[in-house]
Amino acid sequence: MTHTKLVFDPFSREFFDGPYDIYARMREEAPVYYSEEYDFYALSRYEDVAPAYRDFETYSSARGLDLATVRKGEISSFKSIIVLDPPEHRHMRRLVSKVFTPRAINDLRDMVDAQIVRYLDRVDPTGFDMVQDFSAYFPMEIISEMLGVPMEYRTQLRLWTDVSLHREIGQIEMSEAGTDAVVEAMRFYYGLVKERRANPQDDMISKLIEAEIERDDDQPPTLTTMEIAMFASLLGGAGAETVAKLVGGAPVTFARFPEQWAKLRDDHSLIPDAVEELLRFESPNQYNVRYSMHDVELHGVTIPAGKPVFLMLGSANRDPAAFDEPDVFDIERDRGGRPSLAFGLGIHSCLGAALARMESALALGHLLDFMPEFEVDFDNCTRVSMQNVAGYESVPVRVRARQQ
Repeated sequence: MTHTKLVFDPFSREFFDGPYDIYARMREEAPVYYSEEYDFYALSRYEDVAPAYRDFETYSSARGLDLATVRKGEISSFKSIIVLDPPEHRHMRRLVSKVFTPRAINDLRDMVDAQIVRYLDRVDPTGFDMVQDFSAYFPMEIISEMLGVPMEYRTQLRLWTDVSLHREIGQIEMSEAGTDAVVEAMRFYYGLVKERRANPQDDMISKLIEAEIERDDDQPPTLTTMEIAMFASLLGGAGAETVAKLVGGAPVTFARFPEQWAKLRDDHSLIPDAVEELLRFESPNQYNVRYSMHDVELHGVTIPAGKPVFLMLGSANRDPAAFDEPDVFDIERDRGGRPSLAFGLGIHSCLGAALARMESALALGHLLDFMPEFEVDFDNCTRVSMQNVAGYESVPVRVRARQQ
């Protein structure tokens, strides 16, 4: 059998439409893959990706999380938690994690549930789009409610996020429209933080203004307006996109494995396991990019210092060395103690993971009651083409009468 040359292009239509065949070849043929076209390396095996997430001294986040910013090799002057390494990251995370304690998340349950019901009540069961009519909306509403974003700005913030993440085929750098969207979103959050400084409310931004942070420099112990605005922008984007794509794509996966939907329909106690399996099977975040701080020897390949390195968590989550029959969707899977990497590991594991899990579980519960039997119009499902984010842009669904 003659194989074509292995090419991994994270900006190609083949990647956006589903990269799992490519991942399998990468794990087998080139676990340390080098892209001649884009000058980056990629790790695809669980045994390599998981430790790399924990090793910030080797794989740094300080130069960004996407290829365009990382390969510039510049440390950002803007102190967003997502591009900080210790010790600054440790101090910032300790502070912002206070708003994501188990108790704080549980206190949000009624609000989260109400937002999900609000949008599900609007859809037409005879035919609706799971993404465009449902999952694209409620996560942003939830995050906005937490932050204290006024109702009239929430749709615009969601649209700005979509524009900033969108990539045309072959596009690496953010478009001018994307840059403008980031600027406008930051301008909005900066103004909102200033407003909350003058008039505090019962919201996350006001809490972050009041909080004090341990610092290793001579700066004041409180967060600056820009630091809070950047955190709000990060949360408003990443926090909404993960759940939107996970829930939006769930009907596609369950339609392909209908016995799993039937199992879940008969036993709602399996919903948390179903969320974990959805995260593993087709993670909304397929990779993060890091910057190699020194030469790394791995599988006979040297990754030189100063190179972008893709940590392919989407591939690691389908690694047969880590998960039995990884391409089978099984909500009762025995994970053998190995966590899905959907939310990362180590210091940059997702702060909002518990919230995302709760939102997804509540949404699945309501969908099970709303559409116990359904069909997906596969011919008209379309995927997004976005930086880092994978999932569906459109998933047409119709609720069927339940068979007796």
